[in-house]
Amino acid sequence: MQMSINVVKIFGLSAFAFFIGVVLTPLLTRYLYKYKMWKKSVRAKTFSGDDAPITSELYKDKDIGTPRMGGILIWGSVLIITLIFYGLSKFFPSDLNQKLNFLSRNQTWVPIFGLITGSLIGLADDLFVVFGRGKYNGGGISFAKRMGLVVLMGLAGAFWFYYKLGMDGVYIPFFGEVVLGILFIPFFVFVMTAIFTGGVIDGLDGLSGGIFATIFAAYGGIAYFQNQIDLAAFCGIMMGGTLAFLWFNIPPARFYMGETGILGLTTALTAVAFLTDTVAVLPIIAFPLFAASGSSILQIFSKKYLGRKIFRAAPVHHHFQALGWPDCKVVMRFWVISVVLAMIGMVVALGGKSPIL
Repeated sequence: MQMSINVVKIFGLSAFAFFIGVVLTPLLTRYLYKYKMWKKSVRAKTFSGDDAPITSELYKDKDIGTPRMGGILIWGSVLIITLIFYGLSKFFPSDLNQKLNFLSRNQTWVPIFGLITGSLIGLADDLFVVFGRGKYNGGGISFAKRMGLVVLMGLAGAFWFYYKLGMDGVYIPFFGEVVLGILFIPFFVFVMTAIFTGGVIDGLDGLSGGIFATIFAAYGGIAYFQNQIDLAAFCGIMMGGTLAFLWFNIPPARFYMGETGILGLTTALTAVAFLTDTVAVLPIIAFPLFAASGSSILQIFSKKYLGRKIFRAAPVHHHFQALGWPDCKVVMRFWVISVVLAMIGMVVALGGKSPIL
């Protein structure tokens, strides 16, 4: 019976999140298009301030006319479901409602708080971009200030894990726990900033949605096998909300995820990785994010110190675009890579703790 409830809790709520996202879309779309919530100029520079003529050419027909802030669908769906089932458990405290409530201090408080906080900061940045305010390229909070905000959120999360949850180490599959002590705090901040920089994956129609849905599905599976049922339900709902976004982000995109999606998703993902004690396999499961940010960093250093580019355009998915690959080919192959590496990451994460292996 308990297993049946868990299946409903994880898969049922995941599907519910998808349908809520689909229902919310007409309202969100009407608002975004009515008030023209898109960039007013095509991106012409990288976040480092360098000219980006190839990227500008790739985006000339996309930046203007396609709204940002589609990420509202994702965190909006999660927030609505959280409030619904928490409310049912409090005001209609039946056994079923109590079990379906996935809001718990030791499993979901931190990722939900991180998701909402990050999303609201990202929403502010998106509004700055839309109205052309701020000193970033085309408007928006500067990259340095955004990183500063991410570091502050990382510090808040690190202190919670270290002092409240008593976590001070990282589990390495097949080797065991590596105790970091007080160094756990800067390590947590480093992981959060690294994942956030992977948000540059949001560059092609359908790309970020498919990849983030895959990542959260993998972590939902890990949480389930570790008997973290509330966390597994949260990951499933994140997946469902992201799939609803993806439904409308498939080419031609009705809207883009924007920082309100990226910042919330990456913040929540950091919390989930630490709660499942599988940070060591995060570079495998979330490889496309690290590949995107890593290729951008390599491009910047190569241009600055070697005087030449490694990629025709960065992040790496734009490199393939510049080579002439159709957008759909780039996106679908990244999806395939993401799914395969997510499965490998799950095997390493779960197998690395198995006494059989």
